[in-house]
Amino acid sequence: MKKRYDGYRSFEYLEPGVDYREFDLPPELGRVVPYVVPLSPEQEGRARRLLEEHVAISLHDHCGMTPDMAENDAYVREGREWYGFEGLAVSGLDAVFENFQDGTGTITSKSAWKWTDVIHDIGMRYSDVAHQSLVFVGSTVDDVLEAHASGRIAMIPALEAATPIENEIDRIDVLHGLGVRMMGIAYSESNALGSGLKEERDGGLTALGRQAVRRMNRLGVAIDVSHSGDVTAMDVCRLSEKPVFISHAGARGLWPSDRMKPDEVIGAVVDTGGVIGIEAAPHTTISKEHPEHSIDSVMDHFEYCVDLFGIEHVTFGPDTFFGDHVGLHIAYAGHLDAGDEPDHPVVPYVRGLENPSEFPNVVRWLVAHGYSDEQIVKAIGGNTLRALADVWV
Repeated sequence: MKKRYDGYRSFEYLEPGVDYREFDLPPELGRVVPYVVPLSPEQEGRARRLLEEHVAISLHDHCGMTPDMAENDAYVREGREWYGFEGLAVSGLDAVFENFQDGTGTITSKSAWKWTDVIHDIGMRYSDVAHQSLVFVGSTVDDVLEAHASGRIAMIPALEAATPIENEIDRIDVLHGLGVRMMGIAYSESNALGSGLKEERDGGLTALGRQAVRRMNRLGVAIDVSHSGDVTAMDVCRLSEKPVFISHAGARGLWPSDRMKPDEVIGAVVDTGGVIGIEAAPHTTISKEHPEHSIDSVMDHFEYCVDLFGIEHVTFGPDTFFGDHVGLHIAYAGHLDAGDEPDHPVVPYVRGLENPSEFPNVVRWLVAHGYSDEQIVKAIGGNTLRALADVWV
């Protein structure tokens, strides 16, 4: 019989040196053996202080819980995704850009991005959030600051692609009215706005895409080019009058995957005043130095971008959830495939950033690698707040 661990509601729920295989952890945290970036007691105290005293934002995550992948199709059809409230409670985050089920949320259709499924998913999630006290729907910088002050978490609705608007530009207004404050132009496959990153030919922004960029600028919806093709992303950066975001990606200069962004695109986003959120979805932000995907691989991409573009434009969009991320990629390969990928060791999960509850490891890693308090505060939330202040109206 495993011992029940009851300390998970505080930042101290994981302690270096403790073998958590001896404990029965809550379901959000117990899928794999948790990993803690090792620090000295003094460093650990500093990491905790930084996370407690300053705003921490995930620029991209999916905070729902998934069952065993064999049961996932039936689970998704119900349109009632469980939310990882207990896991979020120990994440140290003050705000999370929540991307719902997005492309995998195929409730009434085998194809992703159906308008009615997206609206259903948003409404169901809001109903769930309304029946608890930790998370609330946020839409302003003040909401993020209030979340930090009150010890709660602002859930900022986001969509990875504008595909559900089809050719109805006013649907952007509807989504804004429903609280959506960030949206991608296209997912990996193209849509009516522009090209996705797995297309062989990138035609750039369409006429509708240009209208959409202008409309999002006016409404105050942050534009995300994480899954857009390179030409489309460059078009967005040239046209947008507000900062543009890469909410979750890494550097192609470090790992030659289409899912990563070339220096030219990252630089164009930086020139708009935007930021790149370094992601940790399995088998994405790998490096030649750390080919087995782990927090060290992720942070290789962080340091690459910091060295080239300055720490003022780099943050974190881990792109995690509570469940088997590798299994989900396999189950939904048709939706999630990014095209040809370089060979790399396959891992069952990303050690150190397996789900949103492990965000404190980002702060620990930065402390362990000599970053100053000022640099860490910028990277975990300050940069995002600065860019959002220029976007949200």
